[in-house]
This record gives sequence, C-alpha cells and structure tokens, in this order.
Amino acid sequence: MKKAVCILLSLCLLVCSCVIGAFANEEPDLSFAVASDLHYNIPREVLEGEIDDPIYWYANRRCAMEDESGFIIDEFLKQCGENDEIEFVLLSGDLVDNGRAIPQEHYDMAAKLAAFEATYGKQVYVINGNHDAAEGSETTFAQFKSIYHDFGYDQALVINENDCSYTANLGEKYRLIALDSCDETASTEDGMTAEKIDWVHQQVKAADADGRYPILMMHHNLNNHMPLQSIFSKNFIVKFHNTTAELFADWGIKLVFSGHEHCSDVTTFTSLLGNTITDFATTSLTMYPLAYRFFTLTEDEIKYESKTIESIDTDALTQTVSGFTQEHIDLMNSGLNAYAKGFLKEGIKYRLSLSLSMEKMGIAEDAFYYDLVYTAVTGLTDILEMPLYGEGGVQELAKAYNIDIPDSNYEDPWDLATELVAAHYEGGENKDLESTEVAILLRTVALILRTDLAGISDELFLKAANAFLEDYGIESISDELTKLGTKVFGGATSAEYFLLAIASPILYEFAFDNDNVDDNNGTLDGYGTVSVSSNISNISDKTAKIFSDIVKYMKYILTYLFKAIIIFDFNF
Repeated sequence: MKKAVCILLSLCLLVCSCVIGAFANEEPDLSFAVASDLHYNIPREVLEGEIDDPIYWYANRRCAMEDESGFIIDEFLKQCGENDEIEFVLLSGDLVDNGRAIPQEHYDMAAKLAAFEATYGKQVYVINGNHDAAEGSETTFAQFKSIYHDFGYDQALVINENDCSYTANLGEKYRLIALDSCDETASTEDGMTAEKIDWVHQQVKAADADGRYPILMMHHNLNNHMPLQSIFSKNFIVKFHNTTAELFADWGIKLVFSGHEHCSDVTTFTSLLGNTITDFATTSLTMYPLAYRFFTLTEDEIKYESKTIESIDTDALTQTVSGFTQEHIDLMNSGLNAYAKGFLKEGIKYRLSLSLSMEKMGIAEDAFYYDLVYTAVTGLTDILEMPLYGEGGVQELAKAYNIDIPDSNYEDPWDLATELVAAHYEGGENKDLESTEVAILLRTVALILRTDLAGISDELFLKAANAFLEDYGIESISDELTKLGTKVFGGATSAEYFLLAIASPILYEFAFDNDNVDDNNGTLDGYGTVSVSSNISNISDKTAKIFSDIVKYMKYILTYLFKAIIIFDFNF
C-alpha cells in the first residue's frame, strides 16, 4: 500500500513538474509598451480657437490635442505602470512638440518619466524625434542626452558621440538599438547616412557576439506606410529605404519601432535572401486614436496589440486650463477616443482648407495661370462643401455628368474624406474596392475632374464667348457642352480616364490595407524561427505579393486606358 502511494505521489509530482514546465515555456522572454510622437505641450492658461464649430472650435491644423497632451501622457504612463505584464516602456521620438525652441517642455516630460520610474520601478527608453532637438537650436543633441540621461542613456552599453544613438540590453535575450534618424538641423527630413547604417551594423554584430537579438527603434519610418510614401511624404521615411531595409533584415533585425507619420501601420519587408523585417509605425499618442502598442516576445512568436486611452483626469484639466465647457467635459468623460476623433476630423478639415488657397499655394495674382488654377481650386472646395445628398447636393450634380454617387450616411465629401484619413491614423483600413466609401471617393474624384475640366475650358477656349453669354443670363457654354457630351456619349473623356487610371490605385491603397499584416493586433514569427525553409517560404510569399500587386495595378490602368482608347478612336 505504501509503495502504491509513493508511486502515485511520484506520478503526481512528475505531472505537476511537466505542467509547470509547460507554463514556464509559455512565459514571454520580454514584454513592453511602445508609444510614439507624444508631442507634449505646456498647456495654455486659457483655451482659444478660430474654427467655426460648436464643439471643436479650438482644434488645430496639427489635429493634436495639445492642451490635453500632458494628461493623456499621464494616463498612458499610469496604464503602463499598473499593467504587471509591461516590463519596459519604449518611446520612439517627438517626446515634446516644441523641444527645439522650448527646453522647458523637455524638463516637464523628463519629470513625468522620472515620477513613473520612481513609482513603478520600470525603465523607460527614449530616442529623439525631429521636434525634440537640433544642432544650433535651444535644445542640442548633447542637451537632449543630458535631460533624458535616466531614460536609456544610463543603461547604455554604447552611446554615439555624434548624435543621440545608443544601445541597451532588454531582458536576457534582446538588445535595443536606439538610432537617431534625424537630420542635424532640418525640421522633418531624415538624417540617415552611411555612417549611421554602419554604426547599426557594428551594434548588431556586438549583440550577436553576446548572444542577443537586435531590436531597432528610430523616429523615421523604414518601410512605406502609405501609398508611394517615399514620393508624397518623403521626409517621413529614410532615404533609400528599400536598400536599408534589405541590409537590416539580412543582419538579423526583425523588429523596428518608428513613428513620425502619425499612423498606426505595420509593414513587413522581405529581403532577397528571405529575411523579414517588420516596421511598426505607431501613431501619435496625443492624436486620435490615442493609441500605443503592447508587445510580448518569445523565441517562437512576437505578439502585439493596440491599446487606447479612453479617459483622462478632466478635473485636473479644467483646473489647469480655463475655457472648457461642461459639454466638452461631458463628451470627454463619456468617451475620450470618440471625442479625439471629432477633434481630428475638424482639424484635418481646417488644415486642408488652409492649404486650398492661392496664397498658401504660393500663386501670385499676376501669374498668367492664376485664373486657371483659381477656377480648379474653387471647383474643388465648392464640391467639398456641398452636401452629398438632396437638392443641390453632389449626388444630384453628378447625375448631370452621368456619374452615380451611391447612397450612404456621410453628410458631405469632407465627412467622407476626414473619415478615411482617420481610418489611416487608426490602422486596419478595410474599405476595399467594393465598399461604398471607395465608390463615392473615386466617383467624386471623377466629378471634380469633370467639373474642373469644364472650368479650364472656360479659361482657355471659351472665355470670351462665356462672358458674352453670361451677360444674358446663360450658363457657361463649356459646362453645357460637357454635360451634352456625357449625355450623348456617356462615360468620361480620355484625359479623365487617364487621370483615374493613375489615381485609383493610390486612392484605393490609401483606403484599403491589403498587405495581410494586421496593423493593430497580431502575431509574427519570433527571432528564433529563422531557418532555410522559412526563408524560402518568405521569398515565395513576397513573389506572390509582388505579382498580385502588378496584376491589380495593371487591371486598374488597363481598364481605364482601354476606355480612354475607345473614346479617343471614336472622337478621331
């Protein structure tokens, strides 16, 4: 009997040991939070604004919640401190908004981070962004490193004397390479150089020699996070980014944390050898969607999820800044993220409205093409301001040009445009070619092109005739001829189809993220999964993706150009 009990107890201990061992293997090697572009502002004493909106009249062209920024950051740090799974906090640049000119913002931010470390005993690692420091400014690189000495530099294995770069160990298996990607003096563009790339290479080799996996953090993006980013938004991505990504991937870097673009987007690049590197661009913490990322790493998996700030201490906010109404506070308390989205949309509208003026575009009144451009810009702004539906709406106007605008719940083109931009910031864009949003977007573009071309015809070919006819109360002859042409022949002109062939893939890509990598929540292969078979699989996936993109783009272009050729032949 005793022998049987002993055997039974031994078996129980063995089973328990196996279970404990299994659970131990599931424990992450590393878990941490990543935030970017905190853009801390010293709050104003009194709220001011100039936008004609009943709620968001104090929104700004940056769409950032500047007066609330410090309180959003406080809540973020509190969440990180109270989450037992978070071991470290990584901040990938633009810690403050006016750091180059106002060092006090840095001292305020450093005080917040010091209080966090003292309260929760968790280490913060920072790197500079373009808003933080520059040589010849009030905050130099040396001053930045001094102010933030306790937040990464005190843990550093190596500190680059020429900029703000450094390395530090994270846990037992990983090494952080915090790379200063900023130009010494330029306001937004990257400062990536061959020397910096070589410095990264040396740090990767040092990490490898110590048996550690390299993780890179920098402010500028490594991979494209929006259609043709390197063309339309080139100051937000490093120069020669594909070549750089190729090198970094083959050196063994799998993870990059960046910011700057203010979008929540994940893009994976595969080198010719099949090595993958994933760039996590994290949106601005103090703009909608007020988000940061949480990571857990094991040898096999890299898990990530997006977390948002849903509330702040509004009592402290109103004690600091006067001018917030009770309606402001009630809306914030009922859902800060929804409030931030409204603030963002109004800010985007404000910013674009400012840009759509002859003065902002730098076109003088005496320029020979002033009237031409003014006509086009006015036509664009008129359509943006029109209601989408009902009498005098875009849908009604479009019918005159044989363009069908689908029904939706959007009030006007501004509402749709700002919603799509908000989705880009939020990540996980899901408006595919079949969606109502993309259909409205592309057809409104077609309408703008159609009406703009009518206006251009006014200026170039029929100006005198139109002036004469308008004296008798007759509408623009070019406009009437355009309507007549579409009524008789249908479709668009060759020029419009050509423009749509170029614009459609870009607009579609902006509204629909089809790279099969979730922007906010997902799982990637860990650092320990690299093998010959996995690399071959990566190469195969990359080839299939390239082929798919080529087919998709050619389909758009050929569809439109085929129609354009038919119209050209018919007119000829």
